[in-house]
Amino acid sequence: MVKSGDRMLLLKPNCECCDRDLPAETALAMICSFECTFCSDCAAKHFAGICPNCSGELTRRPARPAAKLSGFPAATARFVKAHKACGARAGMDAGSASL
Repeated sequence: MVKSGDRMLLLKPNCECCDRDLPAETALAMICSFECTFCSDCAAKHFAGICPNCSGELTRRPARPAAKLSGFPAATARFVKAHKACGARAGMDAGSASL
């Protein structure tokens, strides 16, 4: 049984590459085993299904059931990182973390 305080998958709210919104219920979010998060378009177009941070496989992020979101909400902090394949964009200093 899931209890409040249990460690859950971090559902990041956006694509790390293009900053596209990725709500908890979307089927368009792709993640690696480190929970780096990309939209399906960037995962396919820029990275060929391989995470640019860890070289792991990008796979579809499971959707969290709506009934569980109140007790186990998705993350709200946005994370964007400048990857060569994404192209340079202004104001991308939020993604200074690395694996």
